[in-house]
Amino acid sequence: MEIRQPYLLFLGDAPDDLAAKTARGVWQWRPQACVGQFRLEGCATSLQLPDLTLAEARERGAKTLLIGVANRGGVIPDSWRVPLVQALELGMDIASGLHTRLSGIEVIRSAAERTGCSLHEVRHPEGPFPVATGAPRPGRRLLTVGTDCSVGKMYTALALERELRGRGIAADFRATGQTGILIAGSGVAIDAVVADFISGATEELCPANDAEHWDLVEGQGSLFHASFAGVSLGLLHGAQPEALVLCHEPTRTHMRGLPHQSLPGLKECMDANLAAASLVSPEVRFVGVAINTSGLDPKSAETILAETEAELALPCVDPLRQGVDRIVDGMI
Repeated sequence: MEIRQPYLLFLGDAPDDLAAKTARGVWQWRPQACVGQFRLEGCATSLQLPDLTLAEARERGAKTLLIGVANRGGVIPDSWRVPLVQALELGMDIASGLHTRLSGIEVIRSAAERTGCSLHEVRHPEGPFPVATGAPRPGRRLLTVGTDCSVGKMYTALALERELRGRGIAADFRATGQTGILIAGSGVAIDAVVADFISGATEELCPANDAEHWDLVEGQGSLFHASFAGVSLGLLHGAQPEALVLCHEPTRTHMRGLPHQSLPGLKECMDANLAAASLVSPEVRFVGVAINTSGLDPKSAETILAETEAELALPCVDPLRQGVDRIVDGMI
């Protein structure tokens, strides 16, 4: 899936900041790809970008209207249909990470067919994908793995890409979730791929490359999460990483959505990921730990980072508070 940039970020009638988290993530990591925002009456949030009409955005070069709203149920309300059709009639593609298919709404599908514009259904990967082989391939690859879901794997991979590129090193973020795909402009929603093809889809996502090129592969789930471990394992085998970064959120009292299941220890989690990854990458190693300290005050954050670094003998950072330069030092 390749999504044309630049974007007009569609905030619709989002009731609060959280509802526009997808657009906010795209703006944070790809500001150069955003020409402005488009809001409907009743929208209660803003990215502090220019409010543009659809015609104004097209004049400024917008190629894709990106639906940046994550609402309850992932639906496309009736009130969005008119502006979505107007965007297509102006020559813009539409990209959506919602559950409802754009192509399932007749007026939108007909407008896309009439104008020749594309509808990008990010949650519905196009395939078909091959079965993985596990055969060695050139290029350097890093996968972010986690003690749990939603602990910062995407943000860590994006921060690593930014740091590597800032040093003049060839690097690409490889997106495996809907928000990551909208940030990157390409990728595969790996949790929607049929199980037998998860590793094969990941091999296609980060194929053979130049010997010193880095692919930073966005991790999903956790080997210790009973709901999503299958996707995590498929990514480990398909990415065939030489390097891993462990991502962790220290205020969790249990696995997300599973109050009966405790979190693994950091060393326990690292050992399990190394064992699984070594099937296809015998020399795989951890190069750092990324801890999401957003729930901690600065002093507590500093303490836990220092203690974890001493315990694991690896660079331990919060990617947003401190950056990832020390992790990159150990990669190259």
